Amino acid sequence: MSTKRHLPFLLLWLFVACQTVVKEKENTNQVLPSTTPAQIVQIDEALGPLFDEVQLASVFADSKTFVDCTAKFPYDEITRKYEEEKTKPGFDLKAFVLAHFEVPPSISSNFESDTTKTASEHVAALWPVLKRASDEDVQGSTLLPLPQPYIVPGGRFREVYYWDSYFTMLGLVESGEFELVTNMLDNFAHLITTIGHIPNGNRSYYVTRSQPPFFVEMVKLLAAHQGEGVYTRYKEALRSEYDFWMRGSTLELGASEHCVRTDQGIMNRYFDAGNTPRQESFKEDYLQVQAVDGGEKMYKDLRSGAESGWDYSSRWFADGEHIETIETTDIIPVDLNALLYGLEELLVHIFPEDEAFQERLEARMAARKRFLSDKAWNALDGVYEDYHWVDGKKTGIKSLAMVYPLYFNMANQDQADAVATYIADHFLKAGGVVTTLNHTGEQWDAPNGWAPLQWMTIVGLQNYGHDALARIIAERWVALNEKVYENTGKFVEKYNVEDMGLEGGGGEYPVQDGFGWSNGVYLALKAYLEKDGPTTPL
Repeated sequence: MSTKRHLPFLLLWLFVACQTVVKEKENTNQVLPSTTPAQIVQIDEALGPLFDEVQLASVFADSKTFVDCTAKFPYDEITRKYEEEKTKPGFDLKAFVLAHFEVPPSISSNFESDTTKTASEHVAALWPVLKRASDEDVQGSTLLPLPQPYIVPGGRFREVYYWDSYFTMLGLVESGEFELVTNMLDNFAHLITTIGHIPNGNRSYYVTRSQPPFFVEMVKLLAAHQGEGVYTRYKEALRSEYDFWMRGSTLELGASEHCVRTDQGIMNRYFDAGNTPRQESFKEDYLQVQAVDGGEKMYKDLRSGAESGWDYSSRWFADGEHIETIETTDIIPVDLNALLYGLEELLVHIFPEDEAFQERLEARMAARKRFLSDKAWNALDGVYEDYHWVDGKKTGIKSLAMVYPLYFNMANQDQADAVATYIADHFLKAGGVVTTLNHTGEQWDAPNGWAPLQWMTIVGLQNYGHDALARIIAERWVALNEKVYENTGKFVEKYNVEDMGLEGGGGEYPVQDGFGWSNGVYLALKAYLEKDGPTTPL
């Protein structure tokens, strides 16, 4: 691989290193020193040809395993030994790697379920298994250390994940784990302060991108239980989070970073600063791009698809079917712009003293509502669709991103009624709501259902009075979770909602157990359902 693929990372580090670093607020545990991206050692940079060879040779079945390994010796010493030994007769690459790196464990996979416990009791028992203590800064590790304890999803996901954490927190709140919720919010504020944004996860290889900006919803969740003081604690972090997503908003034409200039104002897209194979999916990306001669644009679109959290989905494909046609950065997503509307709404509330900032926020909120109604609204089918800003038209892909404007109360009643009807007619399945209507083999398409999208759909429908449909979705999802738990003793990352006898599938890795957001949404929906009796099915 050419060293040119590393240049975007260096540029990113130099840019962020020049930004002002706000002093980290004191907390009750250790206070880790500030770390800028310029100080982060990237494992692919450090190992050079050795990294490429290990990943392309599939020394580990999962590309993520190697980037999560901890080096037993300094990187330069390992690469020197590799250059010395690689041409010797009988050189064994895997044996070399195992001698020089510590292989990470898979979180919760070996947890022995007590099947005499209810599903709720099982989830409560899993919190300590999925909990990580505050981190030490370990030389030779890709982990970005966090000062407070946190919950990981489980399986191959050994670190905190950004948008996962909101849905995990829903369950932590039901379990009364408010201290842990606060700890996790402090960790995210720490990342904003030290990295400049909340990365996809607390790994060095994730710093070129973020994930759907749910930090605002996490803060609102805790504030609902502990009062307005929570907003004061995190207001500066929330503003910095917003500044990250709006960096590039002064452009006059086209797109810059996460921002796209439209005739209705600045909208946002998913955007990863890198344009090389993802380190944690190096072989998959490299072979995918080489097969179609996709170049740097395709690498960036794959990376940006990962930032969306929907990696991968027909939402991002030009032909709606094949990942080879991915074009994530050409799309203005409904969900992202609704999330940023929600962040702007809270910022208006918590920064009353800054009138100019409030006016700018209110103008952007109005523009987002107009854009979603004028450009993303499909009046014929009664749904919101993502907008292809390059081609100047809707993508035509139906997905549960359509519920985000309902969740954030951006729709009018007629639009919400139409979305509810479409969901009931097309997305409602035996086990809940399906992610899209397309069967592509990708994990964020049919037949899979995902916990976060069940929650967003249910809350969005409730906001507009569609309580019966919301409750039916909750009942079916909870029943599916309980059925899988009864059969396997596990909660998993995703579920097949069309055929309750089959596992969810698709994607770049096997179905993971644990699982943070499935656990959290299950507990929250179980509590919701226990408030009243069951609803007669449609």
